[in-house]
Amino acid sequence: MAPNTNIGAAHPVSIGMGGKMDKTMEKKVVNDFVAYGRALAEERGRNPDWMEKAIRQSVSIPASEALKLKVIDVVADSLEDLLTKINGRRVTVGGKPRVLNTAGVPVKEIPEGLRFRVLKYIADPNIAFILLMIGLAGIYFELAHPGVVLPGVVGGICLLLAFFAFQTLSINYIGILLIFLAFVFFILEFKVTSYGLLSLAGVVSLFLGAIMLFGGGPGMEISWSVLIPTVLTVSAFFILVAGIVFRSHLRRSVTGTAGMVGERGVAHSDLKPEGQVFVHGEYWHAVSPEPIEAGEPVEVVQVIDLKLLVRRAQKSS
Repeated sequence: MAPNTNIGAAHPVSIGMGGKMDKTMEKKVVNDFVAYGRALAEERGRNPDWMEKAIRQSVSIPASEALKLKVIDVVADSLEDLLTKINGRRVTVGGKPRVLNTAGVPVKEIPEGLRFRVLKYIADPNIAFILLMIGLAGIYFELAHPGVVLPGVVGGICLLLAFFAFQTLSINYIGILLIFLAFVFFILEFKVTSYGLLSLAGVVSLFLGAIMLFGGGPGMEISWSVLIPTVLTVSAFFILVAGIVFRSHLRRSVTGTAGMVGERGVAHSDLKPEGQVFVHGEYWHAVSPEPIEAGEPVEVVQVIDLKLLVRRAQKSS
């Protein structure tokens, strides 16, 4: 051990979303750990009684006391100090006794391979959260605009990478559900006129989900410097798009058959009650509830299939 460190508190705990163990299961697990720990301690010439206390009572001791109680073999403050102190020690490797000759040996550091470096970065809680956001956004855009391809490809890859990271991290499934619920709220804002209530619910759900997403202690949560900007960016984008969609719903359509309503033209032939009108640069078959003579101005009231329902329009002064 290194100076000023401690060892112990080895009582088994339940990790993840499985909840607390019942008393019977906890007793079985503790007894199994005690038997395994005592066997290891006796095999390595350590203190089996203290090992049992560390498991049953979660006792913890500093490095200096651990050395006195024969819980450890050496206290070293550096790698060089460690190599010096273990020089000449006899150990058993593969059932055969060996002598460690470590004095003055060169130290060769083996760097991490590219594969492990990439996987380590992906498994970072901050990166996993960002990948999840990009993945959900990409999948949404591909479903909303089929055939774009790129958002769907990027979103699918990011979503799978996020799920890989979740396998190596302690995640809270309520947090994931809240994040998915936030995207549902954002999408519903495009379909339902809630005057911002659904967007507000989406922002709150996304923020709470991000906070709850990861557990496991310090260093395993999302950094505030990543959480806040990501939540604000995603929320602002969806709210902006929702506002554009809402304004488009308020504007009168100027294309298609709906855009013909309100347009003015001229009766090309007498409408008694049917005839032809010239509207929007085209000749249309039209019907009027009142007789209209050729040359009189008309206004489109409704489009029925390819026939216009018109009325007499007042001549502009």
